[in-house]
Amino acid sequence: MKGEERIIDEGFAPILGVNPKVLILGTLPSVKSLEHQQYYGNPQNAFWWSMSELLSFDLSISYIERVELVKQNSIAIWDVIERCHRPGSLDSRIDQSTLVANDFSSLLSEVSTIKLVAFNGQAASKLFNKYVSVDKWNGEFMTLPSTSPANAAMKKQDKLEHWREVLTYLE
Repeated sequence: MKGEERIIDEGFAPILGVNPKVLILGTLPSVKSLEHQQYYGNPQNAFWWSMSELLSFDLSISYIERVELVKQNSIAIWDVIERCHRPGSLDSRIDQSTLVANDFSSLLSEVSTIKLVAFNGQAASKLFNKYVSVDKWNGEFMTLPSTSPANAAMKKQDKLEHWREVLTYLE
C-alpha cells in the first residue's frame, strides 16, 4: 500500500558443523525466533523437543548447547528464505514478490558431506522448489511434518515418528 512501510525480515546464517550429513530447512524464522535471535525460538515449536528426543539430550540446556549438539550429530540448520516481507509468523503471509532465497548451490557444492535436505514442513519444500535451483548435487530430499505450532492437526509425538527417518542419514 502507498505510504506503508514494508519491513523486510532477514533470516539467520546457517548452523553448520564440520561435516554435516543432514540439512534441515525451515522457511524463515518466526517473529519470536527473530526476537530471541535463535532458530526455532518459539517455545511452542516442537523442533528442539524433537531434536532432544532424537539425539537424547535434556531440553532444558541452553540454546548454545543445543546448537553444539546438533552440529556434533552432523545436522545443519538453515532456512529457504534469506529475506522477505512477512507480517507476522505465518508462512501464508509471506509476500513472495519480496522473497530472496538463500544460496543453496554454493552451500551444497562447498559442503559435500550433506546427503539429505529435510524440509521442516510443506511450505519450506514448496518455496524451495519454486525459488531454488540446485545443480550437480546428488543428495536426497525429504519433506517432514512442520514442527510449527501452526501445524496443530498432528500431535507432537506423531510428528516425531516421521522425524525419526532423519536418523538413518546420520549413521
